[in-house]
Formats: sequence, structure tokens, C-alpha cells
Amino acid sequence: MAPTNRSLFPQKPRSSAGGPLRAVKSAATALAAVFVIGGTGNARVDRCSRTTTTADRSCRERARSDYYLALAKCFNTADGSKMRACREEASAAFSDARKTCKDQLTARQTVCARMGGGPYDPAIDSSRFVTTIDNPYYPLTPGTTHTFVAQTSDGVVTQVTAVTHNTVVIQGVTCVEVHDVVYLNGEVEEDTLDWFAQDTDGNVWYFGENTRTISGGLTTSVEGTFKAGLNGDKAGIIMKAHPVGDDFFRQEFVLGTGEDAEHVISLNESVTVPYGSFDGCVEIEETTALESEVVHDFYAIGMGPVLSISMPTNERLELVAVTTE
Repeated sequence: MAPTNRSLFPQKPRSSAGGPLRAVKSAATALAAVFVIGGTGNARVDRCSRTTTTADRSCRERARSDYYLALAKCFNTADGSKMRACREEASAAFSDARKTCKDQLTARQTVCARMGGGPYDPAIDSSRFVTTIDNPYYPLTPGTTHTFVAQTSDGVVTQVTAVTHNTVVIQGVTCVEVHDVVYLNGEVEEDTLDWFAQDTDGNVWYFGENTRTISGGLTTSVEGTFKAGLNGDKAGIIMKAHPVGDDFFRQEFVLGTGEDAEHVISLNESVTVPYGSFDGCVEIEETTALESEVVHDFYAIGMGPVLSISMPTNERLELVAVTTE
């Protein structure tokens, strides 16, 4: 499990711009239908594929721009040997960046193959949301705090997730605010406010976050911060009211920053963690087009998230304590 983004709540962005693809299907499926035939017989552009290919062009052009800027800095070096080393380093970085773009393209194409060619643009009707989040697999009761611990290659990770009494209105929807703090060996590494709401069908939606990456007590990044409805960012579902095996859906859509998707793997898993043993857990595989890491999250009825396993390291983030005010 990486030092950051180990949350059983929405995954946080990593420091890199993206990584190799995580176990994706062949891109050929996604490319098989660039056009979808409408009811009138007119061809309509596959919006998902168009979004994917345009984002790929942005990635490749950004990689090229970064390469030329790096070269410019190399040429401004008086020492010839240092200049040559600099150019070799810039070339290697450019090669890595192009591979990242290719991997992200394939990953996005896989999502399009699963979700279809339409745009991801959920209609948010504030009248269809309630102020209480009581989904049995994702209850958020104000005043409740869950503590998780993981033994990782970087040290002991502790995540403290507190459901606050605060609310935030986003797209007209009153969202519950969750304060999520991640510690590495006792030092705060990430401090985040997440916002959730439940619709009248019982689905729990993720509307955004205000996140800070911290090092040495100083904020080093706010990457990942977003609010649904702004800058083209879209809310997604963190937990369905009635999970169905093999279901696949977006958790959020913040192009280039947060593109997490969820795949329901199982509906009846047994899990044992320091806090206790749970039967009938839902297992969800969480992936993103931006990174290679795959996370398997387990949700217990009446409790919510109890375990998160990062692949391929098999590091376990386990529930160790629950407190209430």
C-alpha cells in the first residue's frame, strides 16, 4: 500500500501523474464501436471514447512540452558532461511519461467498454436526496469515529475517520462532512474533508473533498481537492443501495485527477480484523485509470468499511476501533 491513498473512503491521488495500467482488458473491445447508432439512424459520436482520446492527446502533448522545457534547462548548463547527463535524464523521463499516457489510454478505454459510450454526466436532483446516511454497508452517523491500522513497507499507517456534525451544500444537496486523517509512524501525512450524501433510493454519493498532503507539518499539495459541479467535476457513487455482483460504476469523475471506478466482486465474504469478525461482507475492487494500484475493500452490514487490501503487496488496512460521542 502506498504511503498515501490507502483510505477505505475514496482513494486520494498519488503524487505522480499516473502509473502503469492495473489489470485491464483488451482495449479492442472499447474501440470496436467508435460510433453509436441513434434511434433516428443518425450516427452519434461515442462520447466516452471521444473524452478518452482527447485526454490522451492532452497527456502526450504535456509530456512533450515537459520534455522540451527540461531540454532547455539542460542547454543552459556550462559543463558539457552535466549537460549530456541532463539530456539523457530528460529523454528517459519523456519515455516514461509517454508510457504513462499509453497506459492511461488503455485503462480509460476499458472503463468505456464496461460503461458504454455515453458521457458520464449524472443528473443531480437535490429533491431526491435525504439528510441521513443509513445505507447498511456505508452508514455515516455523526459522532462516530473509525480507526484503521496497516503495517506497510514505509512503517505503521493509522487512519482516523470521523463523521462530523458539519454539513456542506453541493449542487443543492446537503452533504455529510467526514474528517479523514492519515498518519505515518505517528506523523500526519494527509488531512482530508470528504463530502457524502444519500439519495432516496439508498445509494451513497461522493460529492468531493478538500485534501491536504502534509510533510514535516507543512502542506505540500492540495491535489485531489474537488467539488462536484465545478470545473466539469462529477459526483459518483461510493456504495449502491443494493450491490449486485459484477456491477461496475464510477466513484467520481475528475478528469486527470480522480477517475476511480468500483467493481462489485462478491456479496458474501467473511472478514476478520482486530475489531472483530464479520460475515456477509461486500467486496469491491477499486481501480483508477491514473494508477496501477488495485484495492479490494470489504464492507460489513451495519458497520461499513472494515478492511482494505492493496494489490499486489497484500498490505491490509484493518479496522481496530470504533468510538461514538
